[in-house]
Amino acid sequence: QVQLVESGGGLVHTGGSLRLSCTASGRTFDGYSMGWFRQPPGKEREFVAAISWSQISPSYSDSVKGRFTISRDNTKNAVWLQMNSLRPEDTAVYYCAVDRAPWRISRNSDNYNYWGQGTQVTVSS
Repeated sequence: QVQLVESGGGLVHTGGSLRLSCTASGRTFDGYSMGWFRQPPGKEREFVAAISWSQISPSYSDSVKGRFTISRDNTKNAVWLQMNSLRPEDTAVYYCAVDRAPWRISRNSDNYNYWGQGTQVTVSS
């Protein structure tokens, strides 16, 4: 029903910045929450940030709080993740995802129904 496409990943040195984009296409929903997750090499997928339909009180993992900012534009069906002060431990494949509950800001990947293909972020020392 909906396709999510991430972009903006790349290679950056420690302390650098990247801005990830995710755009939904196809039959989008009337309202939904969106989140960013990441999967470091050889590790489980982990929560990064989430934002509800109303864009009130976005949530961040402790490891990225103060460095990353999530934002969205509902008219464009898009969500962004601005990543500043990047560290080598931020290296991962980053995924955007849709939660069908527009009121929810969830850290649990099980609540997300649709996922993008991922974009690689590599931070060198």
